[in-house]
Amino acid sequence: MISSRNFAPSARLLPFIRRHYFVEAKLPQDFCHEDYLMADNGFVRVIHAGEWDWWHEGQWVAGSGALLFGPNSKMLKIRIRGPIALSGFAIRPSAWMALFNARAADHVDHISPLANCWDMPLVTTLCETLAAAKKDADRITAMEAVIDTQLEAMGRKGIDPIIATFEAIARQDSTTRVEEAARVLGLSPRQLERRCLTSFGMSPKSVLQRCRFLDMAAAMRKLGNADQAELASLRYFDQSHLNREVRRYAGMTPGAFQKAKIPLFTESLKLREEGKTLA
Repeated sequence: MISSRNFAPSARLLPFIRRHYFVEAKLPQDFCHEDYLMADNGFVRVIHAGEWDWWHEGQWVAGSGALLFGPNSKMLKIRIRGPIALSGFAIRPSAWMALFNARAADHVDHISPLANCWDMPLVTTLCETLAAAKKDADRITAMEAVIDTQLEAMGRKGIDPIIATFEAIARQDSTTRVEEAARVLGLSPRQLERRCLTSFGMSPKSVLQRCRFLDMAAAMRKLGNADQAELASLRYFDQSHLNREVRRYAGMTPGAFQKAKIPLFTESLKLREEGKTLA
């Protein structure tokens, strides 16, 4: 049984971090399961227990310790062995360049050691303080101290307000046309695309389509309420459109997707739904 918990960040970090969260599952050491991850945000995840691999260019790539999970353009195949215990935080796209030197586009559909992006002593501090923490509140304090340090190291750049507004537009109505969103933001579609590639790692159209799929995925996995499921379904033109989009993101039919045993992906959707009430 997977246990997950969502927490809002402190007020000072709310513009940068969407949520903190923890996931645990007491599983046998010989347990092995293939699953998927997909989210609106990039994540920093610190693996405390178990072994995590991800499928990349035809082979499994091992990951451990503190990892940067880049933005997803599709469902990312992963493999977990042993028990599960991790701490993490979701990075707002508008804060990406305040925390990292490389564009989000350089990390799409990729998992890499956090030490490739942040100084090793800072990453070591993050891992050690999380390992020593006994309560969720202590873990949140540990993560926020490290985030503050990284923001200082990056020069306290602040967020991109244009991207913050576009993220809100995408989450509220993923059927919005790119041209209309650009007009509201006072940009040309091309200018908006450049900003999105830097902060989201993908085009504005792809951001909107991903939001639409994740909303529908939550409805198909029976998360949220009936009104949300109906709203999600209205965002597709017809059944054939839905079929194409599910195959595009999940690589399977809608029926197979509904029946698939993907508890981690489902749990990530649940956290996403709960996170809507945090900020």
